[in-house]
Amino acid sequence: MKCYVFRLKPGQDLKKEIELLTKKNNIKAGFILTCVGSLNNACLRLADESVKDFNKKFEIVSLVGTLSQKNVHLHLSVSDSKGKTIGGHLKEGCIVNTTAEIVVGCLENCLFSRKFDINTGFKELKINRL
Repeated sequence: MKCYVFRLKPGQDLKKEIELLTKKNNIKAGFILTCVGSLNNACLRLADESVKDFNKKFEIVSLVGTLSQKNVHLHLSVSDSKGKTIGGHLKEGCIVNTTAEIVVGCLENCLFSRKFDINTGFKELKINRL
């Protein structure tokens, strides 16, 4: 397993930067090991498939997901100033407030891709061993 560690700075978009790192480093089967930091805006697709923009400061309490050259599938949980936590599918528009410290793991003997699953109606993870 190979690891990449990076820090995002104020104003950077969390999803865009993870996609950029994935492409730049040719990550074919990656996953988020950890992420801590803060946002001044969060954009999430919720469980009912609606997309909601939350324009306030948040602490990142969890970021999980898989990374490949054609797709990143990431879920984010954030907590506001009262400790209320919300989470969903990470969309563009999650803007770093002070920092985001991220560690990405990469499986060098696998290739992740997505294939439409008739049972779910979504493109689901396909794991290929190299």
